[in-house]
Amino acid sequence: MLDPVLLRSFVTVVDTGNFTRAAEYLHLTQSTVSQHVIRLEDSLNCRLLDRTQRHVLPTEEGGRLLGYARSILRLAEEARESVAAAQASASLRLGAPEDFMGSTLMPTLAAVQAAYPLLRVEVEGGLSHELLRRYREGELDLLLVKQWEVDADCHAQWPEPLCWIAAHGSPPPTPDTAVPLVAFPAGALYRQEMTAMLEACGKPWHVRFSSPSLPSLTAAVAAGMGISLLPAACVAAGHRVLTAEEGYAAPGGLRLALYARSRLSDAGHALLRALTAYCELRAGTVTPPAA
Repeated sequence: MLDPVLLRSFVTVVDTGNFTRAAEYLHLTQSTVSQHVIRLEDSLNCRLLDRTQRHVLPTEEGGRLLGYARSILRLAEEARESVAAAQASASLRLGAPEDFMGSTLMPTLAAVQAAYPLLRVEVEGGLSHELLRRYREGELDLLLVKQWEVDADCHAQWPEPLCWIAAHGSPPPTPDTAVPLVAFPAGALYRQEMTAMLEACGKPWHVRFSSPSLPSLTAAVAAGMGISLLPAACVAAGHRVLTAEEGYAAPGGLRLALYARSRLSDAGHALLRALTAYCELRAGTVTPPAA
């Protein structure tokens, strides 16, 4: 078997006409390149290079080997690129909000993986601004994120209605007390909007319960620990929606935005189409609650 390492040194010496230049090109020492050629000659039991000239030339046997050597090296590079491309397409990194992390998105992902059995989807949850930063830094291939102002490179976007929710059967906070809040950690999109709206209305507030987990927040609201501003899709049997008449008008303008890299594998494009279809269906079924 012909060693591609030895063949590369041989071809490079022929192309440069000099062992020194070949060594510089390959980032090897001249003695190493020379040894590679000697080993190749020994394995074929013939001289491959005429070293008597200032410009090193292939012998008759070397000239015959040269075409095969180039083909072998080209095929090796094609094989490497093919395997690298397959590895890249076999893994996709998707960022999505916390409320997509449970069973909501799983049927969509499962359908794509059924069509691409070797596909591995790595789903990362988190706060919107953190996920967007990671996407901008190249850590994610596709991204679903909530934004008030969608960036220009967004692939598609849909309305994401919000509402104020409290425990089922509970009255709204009394005007003479600070509003107890159930909230994401500081810096989260919903928390920023919630506190800004209360301050604009002159309502004092305090955070009674905080968690990065959306299921924890919805459970805390249902348990009567406080009120919260959350997606309408999160309203469950243990909740009631606070109305504008009670002093809690729902804000508008939030968008669910889908981002994707310009170069995706076939599996990546399939996942992009599936996510688009999922979000379109979701937008048609999730409507703002009646005030």
